[in-house]
Amino acid sequence: MFFEGFTLETREANGVALRLRRAGSGPPLLLLHGNPQTHAMWHRVAPSLARRFTVILPDLRGYGFSGKPGVSPGSEAFSKRAMAADMAALMEGLGYARFGVVSHDRGARVAHRLALDHAERVERLCVMDIVPTLAHFDRTDTAFALGYYHWFLLAQPYPLPERLIRRDVEDWFRLHTAREPKDDGFFHPEARADYIAALHQDGTVESICEDYRAAAGIDLEHDRASRRAGERLRCPLLVLWGSKGKIGKWYEPLTLWRDYADGTIAGGPVNSGHYLAEEAPEEVLAALEGFLTP
Repeated sequence: MFFEGFTLETREANGVALRLRRAGSGPPLLLLHGNPQTHAMWHRVAPSLARRFTVILPDLRGYGFSGKPGVSPGSEAFSKRAMAADMAALMEGLGYARFGVVSHDRGARVAHRLALDHAERVERLCVMDIVPTLAHFDRTDTAFALGYYHWFLLAQPYPLPERLIRRDVEDWFRLHTAREPKDDGFFHPEARADYIAALHQDGTVESICEDYRAAAGIDLEHDRASRRAGERLRCPLLVLWGSKGKIGKWYEPLTLWRDYADGTIAGGPVNSGHYLAEEAPEEVLAALEGFLTP
């Protein structure tokens, strides 16, 4: 059964309504999803984690069925700083002063900023299939520009990318998620239905584009300011990436992350494409087992 034993609710945090599921008991663990998905992407790992942790799975602002602040000059409402503040407020509202974070894709970029701005709250952090945003842009070359062309398309001024996506949202979803070849049966039918239903919600497409506009603008300002100030991750860090994807081909992920972190760093490739938690859940859980309970 899909998310059996999990409650589904909406909670206000940092002025935004956040849809979330939660279950389990034990130490709190926050799971953050990527684009163009919702918290449903964790359906193959969250139930196992809930046997040992209190697992909290929100939809990020703008995504899924959470609140959507809308398009604004500078895309400040979708800075990773603002999105991270949502998560800090959510966990505080649930009564958790400190917690672990497991994150993927855009959610991992939020988690990176969360662990910088709210370092006292994040006990340990797992990021999946990313390197820091600033590193991507600083190292941009032909391979990255072509391989992650969507970073540059979605960051174009409103409403260009929105109009292109809205011509056929479901076709865009298929194309966008086809980094490695996959058919419509790749995603669990209930998860896929949640992703598609969310994309049809008013404001979701705009929010996705605002997320990427923020990444190419205000997020870089914040990241460069953090670098100048010597702000680095202090918590233990687990870095996972899909061996069939781009990250391990373009970078030495562990080496690169050491430029951004002072704590212990571990990790490696998982036998999957970009969607690690859905494609290789047992490998992901095995990696998390030793990291979350050292």
